[in-house]
This record gives sequence, structure tokens and C-alpha cells, in this order.
Amino acid sequence: MWSFAEEVSPRVVEVAHTGSTNADLVDRIRAGESWPHLGVLLTRDQRGGRGRLDRQWTTPAGTALAVSVVLRVGRIPAERRGWIPLVAGVAMADAAGAQLSGRVGVKWPNDVLAGERKLCGILAEVADADTVIVGSGVNTRMTASQRPVDTATSFAIEGVDVDEDRLLAEYLRRLGELVAQLEGGSVHEVVRDACVTIGRAVTAHLPGGVTLVGTAVDLDEDGRLVIEADTRHALAAADVVHLRPA
Repeated sequence: MWSFAEEVSPRVVEVAHTGSTNADLVDRIRAGESWPHLGVLLTRDQRGGRGRLDRQWTTPAGTALAVSVVLRVGRIPAERRGWIPLVAGVAMADAAGAQLSGRVGVKWPNDVLAGERKLCGILAEVADADTVIVGSGVNTRMTASQRPVDTATSFAIEGVDVDEDRLLAEYLRRLGELVAQLEGGSVHEVVRDACVTIGRAVTAHLPGGVTLVGTAVDLDEDGRLVIEADTRHALAAADVVHLRPA
């Protein structure tokens, strides 16, 4: 089933169902189980998935692919690791874009959009000092009536019968390339080019009910979103509760 993906990843494990592939991998690694770089745990039936800020992420069984990937990041300086969710988004956007017509890009900080709708979410979690788990939930066969919100989409809604093995293989290959690039230096340009948020009028909802309205003009060298309002503001993902079109 995963013949193409297994050419890229040294370990691909599929489970029939689970609560969270990310949580499972974190637990396995902390328990001493050996997982190589680009090792993958996946399922088509994730029942307790989580997004950023611990938001619940659930989909009907068989309609989405939940994929968690082990990244050994010991050679990436700590100050560059904030780019990891963004490069994962770029990798998924490139992989999905190979099967979808129209633009697929990254909405800062952790979503992949097909057109203006969310196709995939990304969540990175630390397993230990040298290991990050990157989870992605990509909508594959979800119908319009199964969408949790109107702003979601799927390969099926876009009229594509997705080749999941090819999607996973291309995602892993591109993710491996970008992590290697991050080890060696900057990924700023490749992420900026894929980021559909740049150039948009946005409203950033901040903790405490504060809102910031302006134009997203750039990413800084730490991967923070630069918003031009009364002055320039650089926001990290942890600074933002929601980011919406203005």
C-alpha cells in the first residue's frame, strides 16, 4: 500500500485507528522505542486529534489521513527550529499541489490551503531535546457535507481521487529536503514564496481579546509574521489565537 512512501521513509507504520498519531509517537519515543529520522506513524481513523493551542481536530473515519513524522533535529540550531512547522507546510503544499490544480500554499503559521480553503493542518511537538514530531491532518475523501466548517476542503471536494501513497512519498521527500536545508542555513525565501498570507489584509486575534488589523508584509528571520499596522509588529505563532482575513 505504501510502496512509494517506503522508498523515502525507513519506517512506515499504519494503525487501524488511534486517538492521536502525534501523541502515540511522542509516547513511544519517550518510552525508548527506536524511530529513525523520517519514520512515519499514520492512520485514516484518528479519533482524538489536536491542533494548535490544543484545539480538537476530528474527522469521520476514512475521510482524512493523519500522518506523524519523526524529525531528528539535533543538528538544527535551537533558534531555527521555529521554522519546522512552516517547512512541513511547504512540503505538504508541494506534495498536494502535484495532484491538485490551482494554487496550494501555506497560511501562516500552520495550515495548508487549496485556493482559499483549508486542506491540511500541521502540528509540531517536541519529543525530546533532539526530536520533533510533525503531525499533519490532510483531508482526502471528505465530502462537502462532512466538512467541520465551510472554510475546509478536501481532495474529493476539489474533484481529485487522491493517490495517498504518492502524496505521502512526495511529502516525506520534500520534508527531508527542507529539514536538511534548515540544518545548513535559512529557509526564509522558500517559505515566504509559499506563504499565501503575505500581502493580505489580516486581523490577528491576540491573547486577552486584543486584535491587530493590518497587512501581512513579510516573515522575519525567525519565521514570525510581520504585520504593518500603525507600526510594524512581528508575531510568533504563540502570540496569535486566530489569524483571519481582515
